[in-house]
Amino acid sequence: MPRTEPLRWGIIGIGRFGQLHARAVQSAHGLELAAICNRTPARLEESLRLFPGVASTNDYQQLLEDTTIQVVSITTHWRDHYEIARAALASGKHVLLEKPMAASSEECRHLAELAQAADGNLMVGHICRFDPRVTLAKQAIDEGRIGRIVSMHAKRNLPQASGSLRLDKISPLMGDGIHDADLMMWFLDAAPTRVYARYIRFHEFRYPDIGWAMLEFEDRAIGVIETNWGLPPNSPTVIDATMQVVGTEGMLTIDCSHTGLTILDSAGWKAQDTDYWPQQHGSIVGVLQNEISYFANCIRNDRVPDVITPSEAARAVRVMEAAELSAARSLPVEL
Repeated sequence: MPRTEPLRWGIIGIGRFGQLHARAVQSAHGLELAAICNRTPARLEESLRLFPGVASTNDYQQLLEDTTIQVVSITTHWRDHYEIARAALASGKHVLLEKPMAASSEECRHLAELAQAADGNLMVGHICRFDPRVTLAKQAIDEGRIGRIVSMHAKRNLPQASGSLRLDKISPLMGDGIHDADLMMWFLDAAPTRVYARYIRFHEFRYPDIGWAMLEFEDRAIGVIETNWGLPPNSPTVIDATMQVVGTEGMLTIDCSHTGLTILDSAGWKAQDTDYWPQQHGSIVGVLQNEISYFANCIRNDRVPDVITPSEAARAVRVMEAAELSAARSLPVEL
């Protein structure tokens, strides 16, 4: 029988994205934000002002020991995903793990294996698979409306202001290119056989500002991924993201760059997010809400999530791992 009582949800890693997860949980019907966790006391204190009355802790193990909590979102730094997700699965929790799944393909494979034997579900937050623009494109491809895919080109670029916040934490290809690599493999139902990538650096961050990758799917198709986290600071876009898919009998374009709302103020023109996690009438709506609601419904109905599987999420990390190796060596990498 489907669950009728609210699902109690915990957030491990209450930074910017953890706060978005928390607001989305609070906005969803039948979900209860039960606890938040962050190892940094100042960040946890700040979040408690946003979510008053919610239990809090600096120790994620303490949150996992709370048997009244059924679900956790893991929204920590990606290099911490493996240890926390492993512990969460061992505790019997349902786990919504932000992408990238883990810091290496080996860690991803191990998590996928653990998920098969765990009591709870594991779903990795590849949010683009819950975007109606993307799912309608996937439907058109599956219906054969553009024939056999032969070429794909995707860009997912950010202004320096937001890109610079990420470049000491994660590379553009692993951070954003992973979305497009995953979608290309989803559309083709295949993994690439060879990857060639290059990086360009023009700031002194840990990771280069720009990454390009070419994915070869044998002789069947080719995909090009562009990620530039160094667009001019006054770029009006939230994210300059489009994907063009060309088939033998047609083509399609997914345009996530134009949000439909641009505001001019003292800082200049700026597009506003109307798709991923906008706030409307005090609630978070949009694609993140679609993802969280889908996972919650799978739990309520005792159904294994299949929009994105752990093995597919692990595959995306493996391909971007190969791209980064290629960029470091300036040579193609066979898969």
